Amino acid sequence: MKLAKLFAYLTASITLFSTNLIAQERIVSIGGDVTEIIYALNAEQQLVGRDSTSVIPERAKSLPDVGYMRQLNTEGILALKPNKIIATQVAQPAVVFEQLKAAGVTVEQVPFKYSVESVVEKITRIGELLNKQPEAATLSEKFTNEMKMVDSSPRNVKVLFILTRSGHNQMVAGADTVADSAIKLVGAKNAMGNAARFVPISQEGVIAANPDLIVLTSLGVDSLGSVDKLWELPGIAHTTAGKKKQVVVVDDIAFLAFGLTIPQELHKMRQAVEKASQ
Repeated sequence: MKLAKLFAYLTASITLFSTNLIAQERIVSIGGDVTEIIYALNAEQQLVGRDSTSVIPERAKSLPDVGYMRQLNTEGILALKPNKIIATQVAQPAVVFEQLKAAGVTVEQVPFKYSVESVVEKITRIGELLNKQPEAATLSEKFTNEMKMVDSSPRNVKVLFILTRSGHNQMVAGADTVADSAIKLVGAKNAMGNAARFVPISQEGVIAANPDLIVLTSLGVDSLGSVDKLWELPGIAHTTAGKKKQVVVVDDIAFLAFGLTIPQELHKMRQAVEKASQ
């Protein structure tokens, strides 16, 4: 009996110790998808900073911003006195993470791919890092079920995804991109599927691709000035999409980071695909 009580006491003590350690962590989150998951797991109280792509949920913006995830600097991150970094695998430069490790900061990088399985893997990993395994399991199941609801039945619709940031530097998405994966997930065809990754937009290429539907992000629209400016881009007016003014605008973080709200954006795309197929 005494041994049982001693065992129970030790177990409780270890659990309390572990909980206190977690509570004392000072975490900087790098990547909008990573930060979104941390909030969804109700672990945001451990955050002391985030990168500039971490804007979902809205309250994440109140955290100190360490800059764009592909242009990080060591000093800005260390100024927040973190003891752990949880970052997307595509964060850069690598030397910054080496310097953070040398300064005694734990660096954890999670996978970034464009599939349901990869998102579940990411949720699971972040749940482990935050001691939120039950919450991660629930979130993974919710996300998986939402993705199952997306209609992926084939439609003979060619979709062109245009990425624009400056208003004068537009790229179109080819194969091996998150846009390509999203297009396939809604049963459509990538109009630029023969291209590799993102390539500069060209009048000849766009006309030859002749998309039925164009996808822009909300920040892309802001960069252009308005959706109407889309039809002035090289070659667009000569395509089926341009003639019929068929375009759908999606959320940047959900779409490009393949975040937790990607199912809603895919539903939006699917509706536009169905309309374009009529």
